[in-house]
Amino acid sequence: MLLFSVQMETLQAALPYAQIVLALLLIMGIVLQTRGAGLGGAFGGDNFASTFYKRRGAEKVFFNATIVLAVLFVASAIAGFLI
Repeated sequence: MLLFSVQMETLQAALPYAQIVLALLLIMGIVLQTRGAGLGGAFGGDNFASTFYKRRGAEKVFFNATIVLAVLFVASAIAGFLI
């Protein structure tokens, strides 16, 4: 039982730092994905080229990595709430 409590204390001490690192990586992943769609495309403007757009190469890797980082960040936030 003592080993379990030591592990929980270690997790409680490391979790805020892990959340900070995950948040920074998530921000960088989102910023790296931005493309010049413009403000008009966000509100239904004349941006029909983005309808038939497919991610390839590094852009697909950044997109999938951002999803994984978001899931990890939410999981760490839930874990911090439950501990």
